[in-house]
Amino acid sequence: MTTPSPRIAIVLAAGKGTRMRSELPKVLHPVAGRPMLSWVIDTAREAGCSRIIVVIGHDADRVQAAVEAEDVTFVHQHEQLGTGHALAQAAPAVDGPATLLVLSGDVPLVSAATLEALAEAAGEGWGSLAVADLESPGSLGRIVVAPGGETLDRIVEAPDATPEQLEITTINSGLYALPAPDVFTLLDELTPDNAKGELYLTDALGAAAAAGETVGLVTLDDPAEAYGANDRKDLVQIHRTMIARKLDELTAAGVTILDPDHTTVEPQVEVGPDTVLHPGVSLTGQTRIGSGCTLHQGAWLRNTVLDDEVIIEPYSVLDSAEVAKGCRVGPYARLRPGARLQEGASVGNFVEVKNSTLGPGVKAGHLSYLGDAEIGDRSNIGAGTVTCNYDGQAKHKTKIGTDSFIGSDTMLVAPVKVGDDATTAAGSVITQDVPDGSLAVGRAKQRTVEGWTERQKKKRDKKQTGEA
Repeated sequence: MTTPSPRIAIVLAAGKGTRMRSELPKVLHPVAGRPMLSWVIDTAREAGCSRIIVVIGHDADRVQAAVEAEDVTFVHQHEQLGTGHALAQAAPAVDGPATLLVLSGDVPLVSAATLEALAEAAGEGWGSLAVADLESPGSLGRIVVAPGGETLDRIVEAPDATPEQLEITTINSGLYALPAPDVFTLLDELTPDNAKGELYLTDALGAAAAAGETVGLVTLDDPAEAYGANDRKDLVQIHRTMIARKLDELTAAGVTILDPDHTTVEPQVEVGPDTVLHPGVSLTGQTRIGSGCTLHQGAWLRNTVLDDEVIIEPYSVLDSAEVAKGCRVGPYARLRPGARLQEGASVGNFVEVKNSTLGPGVKAGHLSYLGDAEIGDRSNIGAGTVTCNYDGQAKHKTKIGTDSFIGSDTMLVAPVKVGDDATTAAGSVITQDVPDGSLAVGRAKQRTVEGWTERQKKKRDKKQTGEA
């Protein structure tokens, strides 16, 4: 029984991408929250590639730093002399027979299923490539099919095509499964005899077909898998396509998305059934949303976990926060990294929480800052409360017990502790611990000056008369 060749991904990522008009290497431009190259590498792993070889050139150190991993090897293409030249640079890194899945670092929509199909088709012949049928192929390479219509005869690049060949609507998608070391032998024989003066990988496939080898054609069910990003417009199209795929997946799983055209959910986000996403919601990073939640207009979440039945009111921002079942956040609230709301807690408009835990049933209705704090069950935080956690040198912690009441406009100067069932009077500055069951009043005694307004008016009138 023949042992299948190992699959190795060769990702071509050496180009500068001048049409991006950017200092950032093209393959590092993000779509759906991650660099395009990262998506390609992850898909290769999902398709069973035991190794990934990335061919880098422009700004190589930056590209390598962005995607470095144990299973990734980097080879350098010091001169960009075409796709055939780029693949040839990987030859020394390929040890023994293998099926090479040749991918482009700026084509991030390819699926693992397509790579599986390419590998299987390659196993039935010499190699394979993915093709797509487009109404307007434009500048893409055309596929000339061998008699019988199932295998490759040759690939003609658009600049080298005749008018008749330009009428062909089947195009090369730039995704291949090729045998090593055979393909490297053909690459050594390439010449830059074309309009661009480059070494085309496609010429190697044509040479294999001309030599009687079978090069299979795998037609993409979704031509979007072959989309490459040559400029910013392409980048946006790829981003929106990736987001649209995710929204379709969520809708099929029982999530209501009221305005898909104005909703962003990145592919790695998880959302439970019966959750409703209103227009303008953005869910990014490793965010996980439970079942039966409602996220209202403009809510923005990154790397945040919501349990079931959470309500996020409009225009709230949650970043690396944890929100337990039945909580309510917003509107216009901000939960920063380390914010933890336990079951049934709520924070209202213009409340900011950072690196703090609010116990079950805690309420902070409006206009407060709660940083580096622990707040016990059912305590109520009045409007304008501030935990003064920074003394100019270091951060300090505020602890508030259970069933306590923090009066409006209280300044809690950390480190400080307010006990259980304790109360602070409105407008207080609390600098000492407050025992259980106590009332703390930390404000100056009111002094009333009668007749103040009239005296000030006379002073102004006298000054104006003197100036006249």
